[in-house]
Amino acid sequence: MYRSHREEEYAGEAHYGDSSTYVSPPTRARRRMIVVAATLVAVLVGGVAVDRIAADRAESRTAEAFQDGMGTAERPSVHVSGFPVLSQLAAGSLDHVGLTAHDIPADGTTRPLPVTKLTVGMDGLKTSGNADAAHADSVTATAFLSYADVSSALGVQVSQGDEPARVDATARLPLVGDVTVSAAVSAASGNRIAFTDVRAERGELLPPLKSLLDRALNEPIPLRNVPEGLHLRAVTTTEDGIDARFTGRSVTFHPDSSAGR
Repeated sequence: MYRSHREEEYAGEAHYGDSSTYVSPPTRARRRMIVVAATLVAVLVGGVAVDRIAADRAESRTAEAFQDGMGTAERPSVHVSGFPVLSQLAAGSLDHVGLTAHDIPADGTTRPLPVTKLTVGMDGLKTSGNADAAHADSVTATAFLSYADVSSALGVQVSQGDEPARVDATARLPLVGDVTVSAAVSAASGNRIAFTDVRAERGELLPPLKSLLDRALNEPIPLRNVPEGLHLRAVTTTEDGIDARFTGRSVTFHPDSSAGR
């Protein structure tokens, strides 16, 4: 049977028409490379999963220690940054840990002021062998104090002022009326918030109302439910409340570590 020169040239080879691409089966070396690559991917995926499990455990233990220390009804949310976490745990220190807690009580204090929301960033966090203590090389934190909580603590209605770093305080008494004053808000020693430069805004400052405002504003109000070792650096006013900013070095968190509790 006669075959053309072209048919003889490609006899036995896979082809698809005149313009087809000829594909040879993978060589042994190529197959080995594919197997190695697949193995590496599987190892990496498994390593990420194991690392995430370690991170989850570290986050859970840290949250438990902080919940015990701050007395929150709900466990704080914790996030461990960096990868891999296993190497950080092996070194005995977590590079950075973020924590957010809500509704930290201030029971057993004069004019108790709860912290509505506490956001904490910790660098160099070392944990003890159990879940009831944690130590950080450096800490930054912001305590948000809602005007509703501040009002309850002071006994007067507090809201944002017309100027930056100022609040309005309104005192009301039955049969007497009400009066509103403006006060500057600042950080005072001993982790306290001070109200100064009080100015009358609206209403007549009758003696009973003045007495009520004096009791509320004359003495700085302490923040006794932040972890011990944090120092108040600045306060700012917002539409919804007051932000109190803290820093600390070599801070240890453990049960009953909240200042003044």
